[in-house]
Amino acid sequence: MFQRILIVCIGNICRSPTAEYLLRRRLGEGHVAQVSSAGLGALVDHPIDATALALLHEHGVDGDAHRARQLDGGMLRQSDLILAMEKSHVAAIVRMAPEASGKVFLFDRWREGRDVPDPYRQQRPAYEHVYGLIEEGVESWVRYL
Repeated sequence: MFQRILIVCIGNICRSPTAEYLLRRRLGEGHVAQVSSAGLGALVDHPIDATALALLHEHGVDGDAHRARQLDGGMLRQSDLILAMEKSHVAAIVRMAPEASGKVFLFDRWREGRDVPDPYRQQRPAYEHVYGLIEEGVESWVRYL
């Protein structure tokens, strides 16, 4: 069983925190000890992007407490499962910590195996599209967790 799940994107202000909060809500209390997120090039201590946060709020999820974190080797070692938003993120994580390669997967693995695009600095429809992809990705992972 997975006790610590880490979700990774670049800035840790749009995709990965959205996935973190949606997966945490979907799994409920007690199922997984920890769901967290971090970024390969994090905007450290920044909150979730305003549009991403608005979408979470509209779906009844409170992401106000989030602050972006920089991914590091310790996080990778401590995690049981690492989900990355893009294939290039998976490759970067494996380069950073080759020993983690067996527990790093693409977030969209169980669907079409595609990248979840970065909506940062785009218009709201891009965020809505990505939110939908993340919801679908969360649902696809739940049966394996």
